[in-house]
Amino acid sequence: MKTLFLQAPSFDGFDGGAGSRYQTKREIRSFWYPTWLAQPAALIEDSRVLDAPADGLSVEASLDIAEQYELVIIHTSTPSFPTDALFAEHLKQRMPTILVGMVGAKVAVDPHGSLGASKAIDFVCREEFDFTCRDIAQGLPFESILGLSYRLPDGGIMHNDARPILENMDELPFVAPVYKRDLKIENYFSGYLKHPYVSIYTGRGCRSKCTFCLWPQTVGGHRYRTRSVDNVIAEVKWIRDNMPEVKEIMFDDDTFTDFKPRAEEIARGMGKLGVTWSCNAKANVPYATLKVMKENGLRLLLVGYESGDDQILLNIKKGLRTDIARRFSEDCRKLNIKIHGTFILGLPGETHETIEKTIEYAKEINPHTIQVSLAAPYPGTTLYKQAIENGWMKENKVINLVSSTGVQLAAISYPHLSSEEIYHSVEEFYKRFYFRPAKIWEIVREMLMSWEMMHRRLREGVEFFSFLRAHKA
Repeated sequence: MKTLFLQAPSFDGFDGGAGSRYQTKREIRSFWYPTWLAQPAALIEDSRVLDAPADGLSVEASLDIAEQYELVIIHTSTPSFPTDALFAEHLKQRMPTILVGMVGAKVAVDPHGSLGASKAIDFVCREEFDFTCRDIAQGLPFESILGLSYRLPDGGIMHNDARPILENMDELPFVAPVYKRDLKIENYFSGYLKHPYVSIYTGRGCRSKCTFCLWPQTVGGHRYRTRSVDNVIAEVKWIRDNMPEVKEIMFDDDTFTDFKPRAEEIARGMGKLGVTWSCNAKANVPYATLKVMKENGLRLLLVGYESGDDQILLNIKKGLRTDIARRFSEDCRKLNIKIHGTFILGLPGETHETIEKTIEYAKEINPHTIQVSLAAPYPGTTLYKQAIENGWMKENKVINLVSSTGVQLAAISYPHLSSEEIYHSVEEFYKRFYFRPAKIWEIVREMLMSWEMMHRRLREGVEFFSFLRAHKA
């Protein structure tokens, strides 16, 4: 079937490509690659990926494109599901015969409820959905497709057996050719990566058991399954040779550094290619591994510190202590590896005192840039179950994780710490981290080094102050 993979239109600033981690406006406008859509698209000949938010397409413009296809597969999430379902309904009104399905963590954990929410949704794919999408596009009978939940002719709902987890990750084709074919790479921007960049996965799953993290608990699993080093290097070489405008490769695996010998081997391959790169990392990578990575083109690490309180880190099963993270941060500073640090406020055990502790901790370890999020209890996560069981959040059909304008909301409230207090601690965190003389001078010095960085930081500054105003409101 003629197939369209769609990230449907959403509110301005929606971080469409980051899966279901952050469906919100960020402090700086950013878009991540829709890799989870590009991967099945690479399996289906003549398919197309359309990322409407990144392309700035309206609902009408997106409908005009979508109605030209026989099969439309929409990536959805808990915050975006109502508007995604509405888009599906508009599409069905135009083309009643079109087949419309959904993928993503939201429908993976609640396939029955998702199908029941709108008759415009013909099917949803559970688990890892790459080959499920391929089977549908090839016209296989629905009853024969593993990992599929679908609507029967009489209106009933059928759930097929689960699709086994993919073991040989090299079976998946490269996503970079799909990026080049279908996407405008200049639209994909992140405040801490060189522009333009490309992000890819070298594996799936995460061995960590963080209670708040969505993808390992719903789609990817906790076993880290990896592509071979040669396969990864071959795709990077393809990007280097076919997308020469790309200035940086981002390895977006949940924790790329989990297998240290493999990370070092990939790093050496990157060094031979002469490519600048960045990756996600846990704040426990030893100095020796960091050194190998830095010597072979590593520029930046995206690190989830989450909290400056060790008891909170224990509560969320982070598998990390602040003393280890401090040593790691100092090692990165010695090696001149930049860090984009991420923090979460409102996790179990949070108090006024622990928020203060985390802000001071962030100032002490001083990542180059930071991102402060609110604890998001996504259905399917341990955090969601804890929030319901302990009365930190009421169970309902609509979980308000973002406002109508796309700003993240505090969904959890504690007897000693209200959701409003947690919410407003975000802007306090940002102000106290960035509005320090030393940090201001660090940013100014960076701007003075190039006109490109000057232009970029000034634009980001306008967006950052707009975010603070919107957040305060």
